[in-house]
Amino acid sequence: MAGRSMRFLAAVPILMASLGGTALAQDAPSITFWTAEDNSDRVARMQQIVDRYTQETGTAVELVAIAEDQLQGQITAAAAAGELPDVFGAISLGFSHSLAADGITDPAAAQAIVDALGRDTFSQAALELVTVDGSVVAVPSDSWAQILVYRKDLFEAAGLAAPTSVQAIVDAAKALNKDGVAGIVAATGPADSFTQQTFEYLALANGCQAVDEAGAVLLTSPECVATFQAYTDMITNGSVPGIQDADTTRAAYFAGQAAMIIWSSFLLDELAGLRDDAMPVCDGCEGDPLYLANNSGVVTALSGASGEASQFGELVAFALTAGADPAASDFVEWMMSEGYVDWLALAPEGKVPTRLGTAEEPTAYADAWKALETGVDRKAALSSIYPAEVLDALATSAESMDRWGFRQGQGAIVGPLLVELPIPDALAASLDGSISPEEAAAQAQADVEEIIASMQ
Repeated sequence: MAGRSMRFLAAVPILMASLGGTALAQDAPSITFWTAEDNSDRVARMQQIVDRYTQETGTAVELVAIAEDQLQGQITAAAAAGELPDVFGAISLGFSHSLAADGITDPAAAQAIVDALGRDTFSQAALELVTVDGSVVAVPSDSWAQILVYRKDLFEAAGLAAPTSVQAIVDAAKALNKDGVAGIVAATGPADSFTQQTFEYLALANGCQAVDEAGAVLLTSPECVATFQAYTDMITNGSVPGIQDADTTRAAYFAGQAAMIIWSSFLLDELAGLRDDAMPVCDGCEGDPLYLANNSGVVTALSGASGEASQFGELVAFALTAGADPAASDFVEWMMSEGYVDWLALAPEGKVPTRLGTAEEPTAYADAWKALETGVDRKAALSSIYPAEVLDALATSAESMDRWGFRQGQGAIVGPLLVELPIPDALAASLDGSISPEEAAAQAQADVEEIIASMQ
């Protein structure tokens, strides 16, 4: 994951179990809930949420938080010992599909929960991303969006419109790359999933898909070649030399040394000066912590040559294991209704609702999300920092969200692509001039075909 989400993966697993002082009958239901949301502050707040569920329902919940990079190993060990949890939470889109394909989770239970809550109350695009053969494999809970943040003041001074398309980003990067300010900062590391995510953000906008429904690799298609060309042009002629990653790009933008940055929506609280270890330090920032936020615009979905807007992001979900206690379904329904706003409040800048409201109040959760406080060392409501149009775009970002492989029924390739990273590797060779963008596309095509062949 981009940005702060990548820091979660390095966290140590945390085990917590508490009933908040609630007295329970000896025969009261009890379930185990594993979550990949392992930040210690969030785990403590999550414990409060599940304790409230216990108090309201009488069902005990053991909360177990495990870093996502350790989750697969824990699942394998638990499956062998017959000790799988009843519910998984905050699992990525790839995990949702792989656990269902391996028979670990129960898609029928997830479908029943979506039906009970009301299919129409969810983002339809989010449901499509977790759907296999007409049924959902997990209950989509929230998402973070990949975004482009740009200096409105610099764009206005240069007479440039908001960079809402791939070509506009490339053109603006080259036009604004002067006077000690990079036109754009974006990931370039060959062994960095952040580079994969950033490339896919632009690729989806250009109509570039990695594979088709039959599993044929499409990276030498005109749309994908155009994306390699655009990315290479953008960085070579509009950015800084050397490898860029999540930390260096954020530091450059926060120092006022870049006109644009591609990051995840986890940037938004830091952009507003709410996190001490990632404070804006640009000219004007010292006397006004909101200076950079007030002078920045936010673009969510991007358009490409086709003109259709597409949004890259990560979708996370709840899933029930096969044979889970019947109380597990009630717990997930509760988390997606009575407990849902508290769940989103764990990190609203990176937990955008995928259930927008209820049948009676179709925008209830989206509206509540906009008013949630964000931040680490200081707190402020999103709505007090960013204009309504930015929050509206974020709140509905899941509606245009896409990801390589999943809609084509080829989600199994996503994990290996993120492990082996053939596309960032090929892109890096194009960026350093070793090969042309067309040759980079051909290299990526061959490498992905080899990965897929090894899976068969």
